Amino acid sequence: MNLRNIALIAATLLTISGTAFAQFQSAEKAIDYRESAFTVMNTHFGRIGAVVKGEAPYNKDELAKNAAIVAMMSTLPWQAFGPGTEGGKAMPEVWSDNAKFKSASEKMQLAVADLNKAAQSGDLENIKKAFGAAGQTCKGCHDDFKKK
Repeated sequence: MNLRNIALIAATLLTISGTAFAQFQSAEKAIDYRESAFTVMNTHFGRIGAVVKGEAPYNKDELAKNAAIVAMMSTLPWQAFGPGTEGGKAMPEVWSDNAKFKSASEKMQLAVADLNKAAQSGDLENIKKAFGAAGQTCKGCHDDFKKK
């Protein structure tokens, strides 16, 4: 899959996701949606991590594809955190301190966008730095908003 196809898929998913919240038939469907988005994101982030840690060979094109997927997926789960969607792996603080949660989600999306930019450049040292920064934003949100 080339980057053009990934961009096309991302645009389609973003268009669909704008109406996704209205399409959730229940809180369980919203929870499944957001947890699925995070699972896909985590899978591709993990593939980048394996390269960064030296556990997998560096393939510029594959790493760039994984970063593009992570960046696109990072935009999807948020509409599934609306009122009445409490539960799943999300802590109550997602809703009781929603401003902090929203800020954390925005920081993560920016860090992931930076990771994608670094990955598209192919500079492994910049990728490693951006990966570390993105990982810190993920950890911060998990620490504050995800059940252990």
